[in-house]
Amino acid sequence: MTELDLFGEAPARRKAVGGHESNSGGSDEWLTPPWLIKSLGEFDLDPSSPINRPWPTARQHMTLEDDGLRTPWPEGARVWCNPPYAHVWKWLAKLADHGNGIALVFARTETKGFREQVWEKADGMLFLHKRLSFHHVDGTEAKANSGAPSVLVAYGRQNVKALIDSGLSGAVVNGWWTS
Repeated sequence: MTELDLFGEAPARRKAVGGHESNSGGSDEWLTPPWLIKSLGEFDLDPSSPINRPWPTARQHMTLEDDGLRTPWPEGARVWCNPPYAHVWKWLAKLADHGNGIALVFARTETKGFREQVWEKADGMLFLHKRLSFHHVDGTEAKANSGAPSVLVAYGRQNVKALIDSGLSGAVVNGWWTS
């Protein structure tokens, strides 16, 4: 059975940066706007960084060549993670186990992965008021927004404080009551 809109027609399929449809470049590399990272303070490690990047996201970068998902992260390092969305829940599981960092993911609050890696493990979240416009690896801003709402997920209380102090427009959900 085909889904129909209010007029009895099949709805048009929209393509967006964060959609399930592949983008024209065929890349899973979408860069966080530099102003967003700057608002959160300095990070020690970005384990899912593109090989060629127009700006730093942390003091140390791991790329696809380093396999940041399998490579151990330095103990205590404050991690920035805008993970490849193809394996987002594996990245968040590793960040949750690490316990010190902030991840940027889509606010897919109803999914099993979000429940297991965010609702059950995160110390706090900042649901951003507006959809982000990510950047291409050459630094140019994408023409379309992400296509879905985003959330910054904090592991570690100091990272929740960074969300609160960031000045970013959104709503903070503080999970400290679970500790």
